[in-house]
Amino acid sequence: MSEKEKLRLDKYLWAIRLFKTRTLAAAACDTGKVKCDGAASKAAKQVHIGDEYEIKTEAKRWKIKVTGLLHSRVQYSEAIKFYIDITPEEEIQRLQYQAAVFHTGKRKSKIGRPTKKERRDLDDFIGD
Repeated sequence: MSEKEKLRLDKYLWAIRLFKTRTLAAAACDTGKVKCDGAASKAAKQVHIGDEYEIKTEAKRWKIKVTGLLHSRVQYSEAIKFYIDITPEEEIQRLQYQAAVFHTGKRKSKIGRPTKKERRDLDDFIGD
């Protein structure tokens, strides 16, 4: 096996854009957030085509199958060609539910604090 065919797990996860930096990918490996066949995988583990990994990121629990080895970071549209997302349907539905319930902090129009006109009307009604 030539040197070019060897690829570390942390470098692969960074290259396919699951992590923003290689350091974050290595940290995820070291803390047990990356598993291969149910067992935690170290950052230096060699990646092979056909391997399946479970990866926990802040946003999502991924399950991917390696379809190609990517040695350098490329744009997202290219990176997705090097793995197949086999994340279970329940996880995808859970993420969609969380997005639907997520509160942005902005008030909906016409709901919440009264307008200036409504405050004046209230003051007139109460008698202040």
